[in-house]
Amino acid sequence: MTESADRPVLGLRERKKAHTRAEIQGHALRLFHEQGYDATTVAQIIEEAGVSESTFFRYFPAKADVVLFDGMDALIVEAFRSQPHEIGEIHALRVALQTVFGRLSAQEAADQRERMDLIFSVRELRATLLDQFVSTMELLRQVLAERTGRQPGDVALRTLAGAVMGVTMAVMVALDDDPAANVGVLLDEAMGCLEAGLDL
Repeated sequence: MTESADRPVLGLRERKKAHTRAEIQGHALRLFHEQGYDATTVAQIIEEAGVSESTFFRYFPAKADVVLFDGMDALIVEAFRSQPHEIGEIHALRVALQTVFGRLSAQEAADQRERMDLIFSVRELRATLLDQFVSTMELLRQVLAERTGRQPGDVALRTLAGAVMGVTMAVMVALDDDPAANVGVLLDEAMGCLEAGLDL
């Protein structure tokens, strides 16, 4: 991801790690586009990226992770934690999502779309995405507990975290239906529905 004035400045070590991860992922996505996900091997990605096998697996435990990783969770959590406590939790999450997706460059947004298209077209990736959703839901539950002072096992926190992941899934399906749609706009509209109580 490119840096901007409103993003935290990373240290040299973190920037190098982010650059290496992005390089590996960039080469992998190009190979997936050119020859298909199933036909592309980890060995080919390693060769194209010019890294060692140990380096590849340090960043990506499996081939599927090269597609599924986007680094957004940490950015969203950071943006959520910066929201004032005077606003409600759903609105704070909505603003956090607006903030993170509003910072994406045109290239970053295009990369996100390419990853989503690939995930929907490959059965293995769709299945693995569910595990990622569960992990993200648990992360949301923890930061909501931190913000509200409730216990992490509170049913309301679990429900809200699950609802937000439902919003994310609905947006992904909408993106699959409409390739020209803007993910940030769709997310904000969907979170707006959730914030309004989904009064149909």
